[in-house]
Amino acid sequence: MEIIANPIEKTCFQLLEKAIHLEATDIHFVPTAEGYDVTIRKHALFSKIGQFPHTLGGRLISFYKFLSSLDISEQRRPQSGSFHRSFSDYNFSFRISTIPSIQLRESVAIRIQKHDKVVPLQDLCINPQWSRQLSEAAAHKQGLFLVTGPTGSGKTTTLYSLTAHCVNELKRHVISLEDPVENKHSHLLQIQVNERSGITYSAGLKAILRHSPDVIMIGEIRDAETAKIAVEAALTGHLVLSTIHAKDPVGCLYRLLDLGVHLEELRQTLIAISAQRLITKQTGETAAIFEILQDPYIEQAAEAISKGHRFSMPSERKIDIQSAFYERVLNNGV
Repeated sequence: MEIIANPIEKTCFQLLEKAIHLEATDIHFVPTAEGYDVTIRKHALFSKIGQFPHTLGGRLISFYKFLSSLDISEQRRPQSGSFHRSFSDYNFSFRISTIPSIQLRESVAIRIQKHDKVVPLQDLCINPQWSRQLSEAAAHKQGLFLVTGPTGSGKTTTLYSLTAHCVNELKRHVISLEDPVENKHSHLLQIQVNERSGITYSAGLKAILRHSPDVIMIGEIRDAETAKIAVEAALTGHLVLSTIHAKDPVGCLYRLLDLGVHLEELRQTLIAISAQRLITKQTGETAAIFEILQDPYIEQAAEAISKGHRFSMPSERKIDIQSAFYERVLNNGV
């Protein structure tokens, strides 16, 4: 058993261990007039687990920044980094993000990720039909498959489930290009964007294509350059999996158009768009509800957009994932 003598180091690791024990996904250090409030986030709900004076809270934050190879002396600009540590024989990644507040004290968020944590598609989807739809989309040899939803909706969880399905069930070679790598997985080759080292999305993708991938996972489409890269990769004969922020699948189409993707390119590449929200079952396990747009509805949506019309999913296939259905599932814990 590792013995930690430094009280600051000991307190920092105790907070991480407590958050892991409580199955939290995030830890937040929020500066207040009295000190630092420490809260955790679990299933989109926040709860306070401690409070520290400004001096002690600042020292704790400095230690987390040290672990993440951040500039400890810099408190006036945002920084982000990550570190890794084992707890109870399990490996975890901790992604840290800092922002300055008006009191010149930093607010810090730490995302907790367990290595090799993969939820099988059949366990992730409440409705078996959604699992079949996702599996059918992943079976394509070429095209673009997008997962959309707000922060905390489980998009990355679904991507890793899909990549594990491609490796384990379909026996395909999968390479990911992520910024940053949120969770280490042994089932795929993961490449992290590092612009200072010359590994941009564009350069990284060109290098990846030389390694004969069947499936390419791009962590997130966040700008016009990444959108162009994802479409080009899909057009070159690869299955591309990625995430994008949009309200629903139809909104995702308009988002891609705003990013400079042509409508004809969407027609040629899009396999499916999946919008989702995470819920918690009574067993405590995480699952999701989905609204999935696939052909022939993608073609119908593209046709409507080309004519200046607004497309909406047929009522029998649409799930309003932001309405009473989601609230009922969440409250009842399916």
